[in-house]
Order: sequence, then C-alpha cells, then structure tokens
Amino acid sequence: MHDLTSTAGIVAVAAGGLALVAIVTSAALALRLRRVRADQRAVLGDGEDDLVAHAAALQSRFEALSEYVQDAVARLDNRVQLAEHRLDRAVAYRSLIRYDAYGEMSGRQSTSIALLDATHSGVVLSSIHHRDQTRLYAKQVRAGQGELELSPEEDEAVRVALEGDGDAPATGGRGAAS
Repeated sequence: MHDLTSTAGIVAVAAGGLALVAIVTSAALALRLRRVRADQRAVLGDGEDDLVAHAAALQSRFEALSEYVQDAVARLDNRVQLAEHRLDRAVAYRSLIRYDAYGEMSGRQSTSIALLDATHSGVVLSSIHHRDQTRLYAKQVRAGQGELELSPEEDEAVRVALEGDGDAPATGGRGAAS
C-alpha cells in the first residue's frame, strides 16, 4: 500500500477528488439537460423538429399573420373612410323656426325647418299656414346659402342650425312674440 504522504498517494487522492467533482458535475448537468429537454418538448411538442426548425416555422407563421393583419387594417381603413363620407352627408345641423306668416292671431302655426349636412348643404322646408290652407315650400341650400332666395325666416332657420342651436326649437320671425 502507498502512503498518503508520498507523491503517488497525494496524486491518487487528488485524482479521486477530481473524479468525485466530475461525477457530481456530470450528474448536475444531466439533471439540467433533462429539464431543458422537457422544456423543449413543451415548446416543440414530441415532433422531430429541432429548435432552429421550430423558430423558422414560427417566423413563417408570424409573417403570414402580419400580412393578414395588414390586409385587415387596410380593409377597415377603407370601411371607416366610406362611413365617414356617408356621415358627412347625414343631417348634422337642424333647426325649427315658428312664426305667424300673415300677422294674424293664429298662434305662430307657420314653420321653417333647416336640415343641413357637414358641408352646410341640405334643404329648408317651410310650411306657411293660413286660416283655410297650408302651403309647403322646399328650397335647396349649398354651403349655407340658398339656391333660391330665402325668406327671412328660412334664412334664420339656416343661421340657427349652423350656430348649433338646433337642439331646441327656436321661435322668431314675423309676428313672433318678443
């Protein structure tokens, strides 16, 4: 037997210690590798693909998804533009003016209604009430101006509508009580 104090004994003890460290390190690495492989199976599945092939497949799917999203955004943008265009043509400004067209005591039965879109274009409808008849007139408005000459009440209806006071019916015009 060799003496532990001799050179050969010291080398043998050192080699044994290194072997023990190598065994412990190998066991730790094997455990770690097992965990990595389990994690890899969780990501990749039980298929034959390796990590690089999986990453390439993910990139391909991501590019396809990106193209789909860009196409969907373009379609939605077109629909929003169409909806905004249609909304610009909807009634955005309105007002109602009541008045007594003939200065009688009939209780302001005549009305002028302005219905205008976002471009301040639309129509003014006037209903002129007299004792035994009522007449209805319609005049087109473009950019806040009547294509035909507007009566003072019709002009007031357009003005009140464009001021944004169309939420509450206004009263005014000839013969209106002040």
